[in-house]
Amino acid sequence: MNHPLGFTGSTLDRADLLRLDLQRMAQMAGSAEARLLTLSGADPVLDEAGRLLWSPLREAERGSDLLFLGLEGDAPRFAPLPRLEPGQRAWSVFRLIAQMAPEEAAVWATARSLIEWHNRHGFCSNCGAGTIFFRAGWGRKCAACECEHYPRVDPVVIMLAKFGGKVLLARQPQYPAGRFSALAGFVEPGESIEEAVARELHEEAALKVSNIRYVASQPWPFPGSLMIGCIADAASDEVVLDTAELEAAIWVDRDEVRAALDGSPSAPFAAPPRFAIAHTLLLHWLDGR
Repeated sequence: MNHPLGFTGSTLDRADLLRLDLQRMAQMAGSAEARLLTLSGADPVLDEAGRLLWSPLREAERGSDLLFLGLEGDAPRFAPLPRLEPGQRAWSVFRLIAQMAPEEAAVWATARSLIEWHNRHGFCSNCGAGTIFFRAGWGRKCAACECEHYPRVDPVVIMLAKFGGKVLLARQPQYPAGRFSALAGFVEPGESIEEAVARELHEEAALKVSNIRYVASQPWPFPGSLMIGCIADAASDEVVLDTAELEAAIWVDRDEVRAALDGSPSAPFAAPPRFAIAHTLLLHWLDGR
């Protein structure tokens, strides 16, 4: 990609082979180099330069579960595991993310997705008993049937349909005023990426598409998706919108997209934020790809 993708480029070594080594984990947690990510709930706390804040791990509350994020060189990095209220998402966090470099946001996004997953998996889906933290935060184990559960990501296709030198964008009611973005939807069981793109565009906009091609992917920690960016050719520009999910759609040309990405007050829509893959897809399309 010619354009940086949000939430990618983490500099941490995830050190998967260390996650089951309890002795090594204890040694790392006790080292002077160990650092704990500072969070407000599950949101990042930044310094004046817009970088993540870290504190010595020795200042962490004793007995609390710690998520092992990986190694920065030889220095271990951990995150706390706070209890979250169900369904909470503060849109103000997007203003913080916009200040962060992608590689910094990637570290936080890993912690956020793990925190969200742990908060949703306190009980075993096999037998219903309580689960316990294990594998340095990269799993939970049932205390009754010993079934092991691991963090998963949900694949989501996000795509631009193009026709006649324009691309289709839409907005959901909860978007900030004026914002339009690419259409998106979850990949369903028994579907390929291409089939999911075609189905979602047909369901949400009544478009028939072909020549579907993959562009790039991006983790999305709300709560734990993998956004799979694609572009497809539409057979026409006649749209019948699914108003149960979307409130408006527009076809926009390159000049209009460029104006929106530049933040021009004359642009016909507000662009998705730079850390969102929809922004990257629009840049990719502007490049003539």
